[in-house]
Amino acid sequence: MTTGRSARTRALLQETALGLFAEQGYDETTVEQIARAAGVSHMTFFRHFATKDAVVLDDGFDPAIAGAVAATEASLPPLTRVCDGLRAALDHVDVPADDVRRRVRIASQHPTLRMGMYANTEATREAIVGVLREDGADELAARVAAAAVLAALTVALQEWSLSDDKTPMSSRLRAALAVVDGEAL
Repeated sequence: MTTGRSARTRALLQETALGLFAEQGYDETTVEQIARAAGVSHMTFFRHFATKDAVVLDDGFDPAIAGAVAATEASLPPLTRVCDGLRAALDHVDVPADDVRRRVRIASQHPTLRMGMYANTEATREAIVGVLREDGADELAARVAAAAVLAALTVALQEWSLSDDKTPMSSRLRAALAVVDGEAL
């Protein structure tokens, strides 16, 4: 469990790192620079983030997604379950949208981070597929449903992060879910 002080230090490191990445570039910023600017040691940095990439890629929302899908009615079709689960998860998102926008913007524009972002999405997809399969869903249906929904959310999130649109992140993600659900037609 993260203590209040530890959570504040982690948030400070992430805020400092994101500011430095935006100012001087991801590749040009070192862990030592981040730690120094945050007023901590580089070892403190590594107590909170295993790598520099983790500052951008660690996401507290992804692990909650499979749980939200698991909480949906098992008798529903896989696509409906994934969309409903994501909608429910969005109701409980406690991630500052400005931080998400900065992190996704940085990751989308850097090849290595973009690959890391896709790897995180793949892990989330597999977790969703596992939940659906445990409840008896057909493997292909589970994989297609999870992949389709996560692809739609990824596109919506990247487009939103690269724009200066004032539309709330959750509204953009809900719009993507409506397209997948066929509600936006």
